[in-house]
Amino acid sequence: MMKVNVKRMVKEEEEEQEESFPVSPTGQYFTSSVLSISVICVLESEIPIDDSCTMTLLKDVFVPINPRFSSIMVRDKNGDKQWKKVDVNHKDHINVPIFPEGKSKEFYDNCFNEYITKIAMEQLPQSRPLWEIHIFKYPTTKSAGNLVFKLHHSLGDGFSLMGALLSCLQRGDDPSLPLTFPAFNSTNPNLESGYKKRFCANVAQMVSGVVNTFLDFGWSLLKSTNLEDEKTPIRSGDEGVEFRPIDITTLEFSLDHLKQIKSNLKVTINDVICGVLFLGVRLYIEEMKYEQKNANSTALVLLNTRNIAGYKSVKEMWQTSNESKWGNQFAFLHVSVPKIDKEESSSNPLSFVFKAQDVIQRKRNSAAVIFTGKLLETLQKYRGPEVTAKYIHNTLKNSSMTISNMIGPMERMALANHPVKGLYFMVVGVPESLTITMMSYMGKLRVAVGTEKGLIDPQKFKFSIENAFDRIFKAAFPSASSKPAN
Repeated sequence: MMKVNVKRMVKEEEEEQEESFPVSPTGQYFTSSVLSISVICVLESEIPIDDSCTMTLLKDVFVPINPRFSSIMVRDKNGDKQWKKVDVNHKDHINVPIFPEGKSKEFYDNCFNEYITKIAMEQLPQSRPLWEIHIFKYPTTKSAGNLVFKLHHSLGDGFSLMGALLSCLQRGDDPSLPLTFPAFNSTNPNLESGYKKRFCANVAQMVSGVVNTFLDFGWSLLKSTNLEDEKTPIRSGDEGVEFRPIDITTLEFSLDHLKQIKSNLKVTINDVICGVLFLGVRLYIEEMKYEQKNANSTALVLLNTRNIAGYKSVKEMWQTSNESKWGNQFAFLHVSVPKIDKEESSSNPLSFVFKAQDVIQRKRNSAAVIFTGKLLETLQKYRGPEVTAKYIHNTLKNSSMTISNMIGPMERMALANHPVKGLYFMVVGVPESLTITMMSYMGKLRVAVGTEKGLIDPQKFKFSIENAFDRIFKAAFPSASSKPAN
């Protein structure tokens, strides 16, 4: 008769459970049959990259900061997705492309752009942890070398992944000092004083909020199911657009110039940025196909849903009681791209800033995001993650573009004594033809634009955004005689 060691079996089962933990609902959506979304983050080095310490950094710094970086996705006996700890073969995650030596920086610009396009299209292997790094050791016109992180979005959202990345970096001028960030929230200097005024304003805001919530949630539901944006020079609307090659281009604005416009117009930085982007989009469509300059176009703005006042350490994020815990905690906000009135783009470009301000204020005074979150929870509970992922896929596909932003440090950073000259990120695998991301760093706002190859001209689109900023800046400061230097 065979003896069964029950205690040993129980112990082994407990150890196996300790080495696995559930995949979040959003993580399941992003690894479904209809969605596989990743984030590419580029660190531009001021000096040539010495990769001799790469293995040490991965083993001792990067991988230990999060259990998901040493885990793969598996299904348990109930069919639910779990993160399972595995031994990491670090060499499998390191890629160092080889190109001809001794070429010009412009030559390596093209090599880097083509390489980024290539890795953006490739799927991360499911048989190992869902991340990889690429070390581009050739000088371009922007840097002496580039370090590229590609991380699957199921590992966490931008806030979580940025917190992890910052755990690997130090302050360039003094590693013993912490990195500092611009304030996340600001107070409104024009708040009315007096109890009666506040009471009346609160009542009006409450009524307006109810109406806005009803309208916004209904519109969001339609946009995610039956109501598609028009096909335009920025939206092909084709099935499988997420599998097509993309171009990634970047441009840069001075935060000081954005703040000057903000102060002069008495709006927020977000109002200015959205006004520039929306006007730039309309100018591009107008140039490429004039009759469609006012086509119905919707931007999906990604919102961080945490109640936070700044980045937290990875250790703090893993604390269940922490408001800025690790994971995917964001929501989509549907925003209609304002239309150009007759001669408006040239005679009154500031109207786009004020239109952006109006729509952002109205959206803030709405609980539609909360109701949308509850809808996704309900779909997940009763229909499963695949159906929910399909709903999110349709939400993205039916819109014209996605806009997301991250706040970076104010001081120069360094990675293994390599000063970071610039950084930006891009979300890839999204079923849209246009994705715009923004990252602040050292007083600059870096805007990255991901565009579908063959549909959108990346250089013309970049020029349209720069042109929009110039028009808005000059309209805000008529006495300015020349283009502001970024």
